[in-house]
Amino acid sequence: MDERIVMVGAGYWSQFQVEGWRDAGAPLVAIGNRRVENASVLAQRYGVSRCYGDVAHMLDAERPTLVDVCLPPVAQEPAVRAAIERGIPTICQKPFGIDLAQAEGMTALAESAGVPLVVHENFRFAPWFRELRRCIDDGVFGRVHGIVFRLRPGDGQGPQAYLDRQPYFQQMPEFLVRETAVHFIDTFRFLMGEVRAVTARLRRLNPVIAGEDSGLLIFEFDDARTGLFDGNRLNGHPATHLRRTMGEMWLEGERGVMRLDGEARLWWMPHGGVEAPHVYDDGAGRGAFGGASTALQAHVLAHLRQGTPLENVARDYLTNLHVQAAVYHSHASGRRVPMAGFDPHHP
Repeated sequence: MDERIVMVGAGYWSQFQVEGWRDAGAPLVAIGNRRVENASVLAQRYGVSRCYGDVAHMLDAERPTLVDVCLPPVAQEPAVRAAIERGIPTICQKPFGIDLAQAEGMTALAESAGVPLVVHENFRFAPWFRELRRCIDDGVFGRVHGIVFRLRPGDGQGPQAYLDRQPYFQQMPEFLVRETAVHFIDTFRFLMGEVRAVTARLRRLNPVIAGEDSGLLIFEFDDARTGLFDGNRLNGHPATHLRRTMGEMWLEGERGVMRLDGEARLWWMPHGGVEAPHVYDDGAGRGAFGGASTALQAHVLAHLRQGTPLENVARDYLTNLHVQAAVYHSHASGRRVPMAGFDPHHP
């Protein structure tokens, strides 16, 4: 299949997705952006030959086989709609939509048209999480019973927090969970199964931002398994590059504990034994989060080429947004929220 991939958007994160398509062997043929001058800067940097200021014009002129929508939530829906109405498979950045209703609307539009729509949720494609999934499947842990992630990217202190990278973070009324912890809702589901109940306590530590930037989230899964997300964006953790893993993790089972450190190393400690390195391919040198964007984009290409199953199609991704809504409701109500019977539209 001769892929013709175009991208809509030229903000901070777009550089990683341009690199992802290049590294996956399917470089972009065009970039579209409302401010075409921003698209031109990105295109010149990566050798993309054409730029457009109008998305519809780009889609009609280029007739792409895949559209990558790399835009903030407020701008996503028109670009996704334009691609879906033309029958073009589409990837959409997260946060997915301005709210749950819009996310559901884009999902329904794609399903009614029979067009694949995938959410660009790439954390589960980081090599350390893929290796942990492999170890679970191979029985290394025996019965898995707990997971803990301690998020400490250290990028959220002071009045200049996020302004050099993604300044709209400061104005998001729902921030830590909607923008960041949703990655780990998805990753916890990937490793532990479906969430059955949540309990959450959220805080705002940096007074210059609108939303929460710290929180404790407790997850309950089947078979009495539990998960804890302990996150704040102000403090750091021991790492050469704080955003490589964003923090540290422990995955526990009856046979031992696997620890992820800030250098993306995995350490295995068997029950009653001594912790030692667990050797695996950590994706060093492959870009953000161990090449997670490239891996997700290659995963979508494999689907288009060979028909392999897709992860994080829009319908499946809505489950993450339902859990996200339960987290915010748990904080607001001060209660544990079971997912069974929870209505995210009327919590």
